Amino acid sequence: MTNEASTTERAVPMRDRLIECASDLFYSEGIRAISADRIIAGVGTTKATFYRHFPTKDDLVMAYLERRADWERIALTTAAQDEDPRRVLKAISVLLADSSCQPGFRGCPFINAGAEYVEVTHPVRRLVDEQRNWWWTYFRALAIRLGTTRGKPADAVADQLLMLRDGALIAGYLGDASRVEAALSTAMNAVVAAAT
Repeated sequence: MTNEASTTERAVPMRDRLIECASDLFYSEGIRAISADRIIAGVGTTKATFYRHFPTKDDLVMAYLERRADWERIALTTAAQDEDPRRVLKAISVLLADSSCQPGFRGCPFINAGAEYVEVTHPVRRLVDEQRNWWWTYFRALAIRLGTTRGKPADAVADQLLMLRDGALIAGYLGDASRVEAALSTAMNAVVAAAT
């Protein structure tokens, strides 16, 4: 059994193992609370190996957030493939509610990272802003598909949908996650209805 586990660990590249360990720890306990030494111990490697892959802890934080950004983009694109933009809106509500209902959910990792990296010029903060802009751009394009440009500007609808997304993720963490989907779907539909 031990040999099987160690063979499996060796099959996963060390860089990926470091990112996976860091992702779990950063998300569950906060980025600043986790030292490089703790990640090194969690993976069972050396400082030299860690720093060969990630010259600084911030480089590892960036890799963690980039991996999470990729996951979000793929999940949203997959969930929202429907031709009908109203069904896409519903799929987004379900995706966000499902995410917030997962065991160990602690809110949006980008909002969490933004709270820990307050300097707006820091590379981590720029990556947080980049991912939020990606969501905003997605929502703006969806607003145009929904025909909101006839009523309220698509930019304003995107702002409101992004705020609803943020609120849903916070509600899922702090409140009753089972109620998030219905409330989010209703609120998103109300934004769209008011804009068309």
